[in-house]
Amino acid sequence: MPDNARYLAEGPRVGIRHFTPGDGPEFTARARESKDLHHPWLFPPTAADAYAAYAERLLGDPARAGFLVCARDSGEISGFININNIVEGAFLSGALGYGAFAHAAGKGHMSEGLRLVVRHAFTTMGLHRLEINVQPRNTASVALARRAGFRLEGFSPDFLFIDGAWRDHERWAITARPA
Repeated sequence: MPDNARYLAEGPRVGIRHFTPGDGPEFTARARESKDLHHPWLFPPTAADAYAAYAERLLGDPARAGFLVCARDSGEISGFININNIVEGAFLSGALGYGAFAHAAGKGHMSEGLRLVVRHAFTTMGLHRLEINVQPRNTASVALARRAGFRLEGFSPDFLFIDGAWRDHERWAITARPA
């Protein structure tokens, strides 16, 4: 973790923080190491120029927020969680996308990180609803959504264009509890 970065929220094993331009070398190396884990579900940037464009979109677009899930003991990046399509006004919602890196897969870092991001979204960001759209065969992603308390709301055929084809997705959602 860069010396000047502070976690937005911390759990026992991980902290979440925003992306920075300086995270590119570690992020892209982890993405390259995780290619087999991610395929065919997602394709995070694996080259410096692609990471720079990706981070710039996350940092410069008010309809997006990107979070790195980092191991608290080492500061190493374990994965990432993005809130996309943030809508304010009466809707107050966003759509989550995420990925673990292979070296941290199965260690519970993403479960803890997702809970931290959900809490941050509902408190600090003031959102009311978060959605996860996941391909039904991506059992690890479905399990992560379920562990975080998301509920299955429906099925969207041909929802997203991924890996050269339109893919069906399940819609999982969670809403903030009234205060």
